[in-house]
Amino acid sequence: MDDTPFGDDSLHEECGVFGIFKRTDAAALTTLGLHALQHRGQEAAGIVSYDGTQFHVERHAGLIGDTFTKQAVLERLPGSSAIGHTRYATTGGGGLRNVQPFFAELSAGGFAVAHNGNITNAMTVQRELQRRGSIFSSTSDTETILHLVATSAARLFVEKLVDALTRLEGAFSLVGLSSKKMVGVRDPLGIRPLVLGDLEGSPILASETCALDIIGADFVRDIEPGEMVVISDDGIESIFPFQARRPRFCIFEYVYFARPDSTVEGRNVYEIRKKIGAELARESHPEADLVVPVPDSGVPAAIGYAQESNLPFELGIIRNHYVGRTFIQPTDSIRHMGVKLKHNANRRMLEGKRVILVDDSIVRGTTSQKIVQMVREAGATEVHMRIASPPTRASCFYGVDTPEKAKLLASRMTVDEMADFIKVDSLAFLSIDGLYRATDEPSRNKMAPQFCDACFTGDYPTSLTDQEGMENVRPLTLLGGAG
Repeated sequence: MDDTPFGDDSLHEECGVFGIFKRTDAAALTTLGLHALQHRGQEAAGIVSYDGTQFHVERHAGLIGDTFTKQAVLERLPGSSAIGHTRYATTGGGGLRNVQPFFAELSAGGFAVAHNGNITNAMTVQRELQRRGSIFSSTSDTETILHLVATSAARLFVEKLVDALTRLEGAFSLVGLSSKKMVGVRDPLGIRPLVLGDLEGSPILASETCALDIIGADFVRDIEPGEMVVISDDGIESIFPFQARRPRFCIFEYVYFARPDSTVEGRNVYEIRKKIGAELARESHPEADLVVPVPDSGVPAAIGYAQESNLPFELGIIRNHYVGRTFIQPTDSIRHMGVKLKHNANRRMLEGKRVILVDDSIVRGTTSQKIVQMVREAGATEVHMRIASPPTRASCFYGVDTPEKAKLLASRMTVDEMADFIKVDSLAFLSIDGLYRATDEPSRNKMAPQFCDACFTGDYPTSLTDQEGMENVRPLTLLGGAG
């Protein structure tokens, strides 16, 4: 359970993955890589290493820096190859039994796997496997991959993995480790990121380029949608075993999930977020005195907004980075003050000013409500909120922890009603075409969208077998607009 003040009112990525092949101190380097990917999951982490004879597994709840930096832990992970995973649960719930990487001794030898994304037919496949005798030790969709590999009739390990993955729907960017190979795979739509790096001849797989930077590795290239790279002593083999499909990379990676210093699909995330802010300013710009970001995720977009609108950019809200996940709120009188545990108004900047607040998204709206109240109490005469994405009106089933559709504010209110709810003088969202323009696309191609934008449009690019009939996946009739 996340007990931070806004734990239930933000979107969380499921995880980050990292792997390194044939390098001294592989586990230590994996720990550093996962540390750079900590933003993709703060609930738990795991590492599996191979020392040429046997596999070693460590999985712990909590942050990387609180668990895997202890020398005793790293000493239990010898070997020159390792893969790791940092997790925020979206499928299967919490608990150590669901912490990745998953490892099993198969007929072909030991195999570990970790993935970022969400398999949308995992429950259906699991029930089929259970009827055939498979026994699951977790409730994670990732374990399904192990069982499919184990039961595949294919002869070679790579063929077994391909056979397993062709049975799956949804999003998966995964790393796998056997006694002789490290494997990286992206689903045919390439919904989640995965990159290939190199550290003085040792190949690396990671969710984002920031994980390469932290260990001084070079970025080689993105793993392509539908590509499988097989890394062994013989080098790196690239194969495309799946039916080709038009890519649909998750556009929300640019809005929020990826680290600003990462380069994703050839685009620098920080630059994209500044462009998003500039597009937002061009679409909707009220009379105001200054632009204030909701830290930290709103900062790059607010910089772009301020530059485009020729308004001062000020840190009118200061974030406390040292709020623990288990802060005790013993009484109702203390609990309602929770907003100030994480954010505090910089009164000197806000008093007597007409303020434009810039944030990345609105989920349930409770955080925005509290932020606006705090800014008004600091003396702002007007509060206008501008959101650097379209309204989030639908749930994500591809590896993002999104509330059910009925709990998303934009799914049940108009923009004007949302403005009344959070008590701002005006509210506007970036249009869907404005978001696409910020990524250097002229507009959203309605017949063939360039990205996965299902959380805004309800246009899901894959089958959702496990969710069929659910209210969450009914088609939307409204698209995000400036409001």
